[in-house]
Amino acid sequence: MGISSSNSLMYLLLLFTFSELQIIAGKDTLSCTFRSSPCFRRKAPCPSECPLKSPSDAKAKVCFLDCDSPTCETQCKTRKPNCNGRGSACLDPRFVGADGTVFYFHGRRNEHFALVSDVNFQINARFTGLRPATRTRDYTWIQALGILFGSHKLTVEATPAATWDGEIDHLKFSHNGKELVVPEGHLSAWRGPQSQLRIERTSSKNGVTVTLQEAAEISVNVVPVTREDSRTHNYQIPDDDCFAHLEVQFRFHGLSNKVDGVLGRTYQPDFRNPARLGVAMPVLGGEDRYRTASLVSEDCGVCLFAAKQASEKMDSVSEYGVLDCTGVANGGNGIVCRR
Repeated sequence: MGISSSNSLMYLLLLFTFSELQIIAGKDTLSCTFRSSPCFRRKAPCPSECPLKSPSDAKAKVCFLDCDSPTCETQCKTRKPNCNGRGSACLDPRFVGADGTVFYFHGRRNEHFALVSDVNFQINARFTGLRPATRTRDYTWIQALGILFGSHKLTVEATPAATWDGEIDHLKFSHNGKELVVPEGHLSAWRGPQSQLRIERTSSKNGVTVTLQEAAEISVNVVPVTREDSRTHNYQIPDDDCFAHLEVQFRFHGLSNKVDGVLGRTYQPDFRNPARLGVAMPVLGGEDRYRTASLVSEDCGVCLFAAKQASEKMDSVSEYGVLDCTGVANGGNGIVCRR
């Protein structure tokens, strides 16, 4: 009888262990691949609520690991920009800084401004907009991003449209001056040389995530200015242009203390937001400081990025081979690295 009880106990233990392995096997395990992260090489399993980093269901939440978090715990998030989250820029550009404070920067239509400029990369924006006869300033929205990273120049643009059709893709890309095609379809992706840049579609059309290796992740979504928006804010949108524009949210890694730009300045350790508390729409200026000559120009009054130095720094790392560790193993065995 004692042997039978022991066998039963052993059977239950084996069954429990097998069940646990089955649960783990159905989850991705995430890790951070850059040494400055407190989560460097630490393996974190995804929650049951969002077990995969890149689920096949475009509407499902994804598993996410904040590589700057001291706890190194995975969490669930949507793949579209959170316009109320830190590092976001949406609407008539409404920014949420690193400190969580909301501010507006209107710029000017058809001009370009540095949103973030650091020693390793720079992100510019082209503003689109209009100025009704009764207004003293432009209504503006972010129409395109210009990303400078090492020797790379990547652009992500919302294409113009008279009327909005969500079944049409309104995204356009270029890399180093040449048109870049990222096939439509959820999880369709393009990877740049040595895996330093990656674009992955987060929906079949009009949504992508852009990853700058060990520097930034940018969530992008294309939306129109709706008739309801126009009535509410008195934009006076014409019938032949819905002003398709970008909603964006940034996550940065390893920024320097001198990072600057319309949004970048809020990541400085000693930044004090000059916007007045209690103001419904706090507007921050600085157009002349952040204006660039083009979407992929590195010149502005406070810009830190210099393509030559950044490229040389990247090349010195690449001499020893670059490992792509962005993949994950479904078996719970940690990250998968490939040259």
